[in-house]
Amino acid sequence: MGIFKKREPAGTVTADAVLAALGKVMDPELGRDLVSMNMIRNVAASGGNVSLDLVLTTPACPKKSEIAQAVEGAVRALPGVSSVDVRVSADVKAARDPMEGRRPIPGVRNIIAVASGKGGVGKSTMSVNIAVALQRTGARVGLLDADIYGPSIPTLLSLAGHRLMGENGMILPAESHGMKVLSIGFMLEDDSPVIWRGPMLMKALEQFLHGTKWGELDYLVIDLPPGTGDVQLTLVQTTPVAGAVVVTTPQDLALIDVKKAVRMFEKVGVPILGVIENMSYFLCPRCAGRSEIFGHGGAEQACREMGLRFLGEVPLQMELRESSDEGRPLVSRNPDAPASRAIVKAASEAAAALAVLEAI
Repeated sequence: MGIFKKREPAGTVTADAVLAALGKVMDPELGRDLVSMNMIRNVAASGGNVSLDLVLTTPACPKKSEIAQAVEGAVRALPGVSSVDVRVSADVKAARDPMEGRRPIPGVRNIIAVASGKGGVGKSTMSVNIAVALQRTGARVGLLDADIYGPSIPTLLSLAGHRLMGENGMILPAESHGMKVLSIGFMLEDDSPVIWRGPMLMKALEQFLHGTKWGELDYLVIDLPPGTGDVQLTLVQTTPVAGAVVVTTPQDLALIDVKKAVRMFEKVGVPILGVIENMSYFLCPRCAGRSEIFGHGGAEQACREMGLRFLGEVPLQMELRESSDEGRPLVSRNPDAPASRAIVKAASEAAAALAVLEAI
């Protein structure tokens, strides 16, 4: 007796038909179809009702709504479909390390270094708000303050006075805004300078990276010291940094130093995810007028010249300064503020750039 495949009634949509339709929907960043990238999972079709999981490469995907709408539209266009349920989630892949000998951090999928060519450009403020922006998308995020000589993360997150705690020989990071946080400032008394030579700095950084219970993280954001010194070189030579975000301001001097920072990362094999222009213009709190105090557009022009992704311009906004002084990141305190929207966009673009690198 033969075995016959059950035939569906005419006009009934099937899972195979859904997959065939979605095989023509492309990821706008990666340029590949969603099915071959395993972004479409658990397709179920019953009568005219279709459900499926859309699994993005990052919860911070800037094209999330666009992709979800394209998926729903492609399925609804099939004959016999009466309803579509698209469940959107994300699966952040671990970065591949192209270099040998670098020691990964257990449980940490991607390390994002936030750097600047010089001080005073708002790098730490950007680091905190980028980390919080990623966390608010649902990602598991850690934040390491590696700015040894000027640790400001405790102030920016209202963690001043917090002291390091340990468990079974491992450091326990603090918790803030749903993130794991660690800073050299947790080891210092108020206003105490760090007077350490190179070997002590390297030992402290090693302990923070590999002697801390970070747990499972999608992203560990590291706020680096400004410039291209020992801390930066040690980090990228010993730890697989997935990518770097460079922060600058519009002045010519800052942009010259940006190019130096970019060249350093390129020489040690760390991809540049993009450049943020902070203090891009002043936004008057009373009239909402815009004044380009430090010039404008220099970072975007530099990105064009160097072939880098421009992550956007963050305005010099009074509320951003106030939230930093209060220890309440602006993207959490007021997500609708112009500076918040710009930082959220920059964080999403950086995460997307990282996802593209991992898919290549």
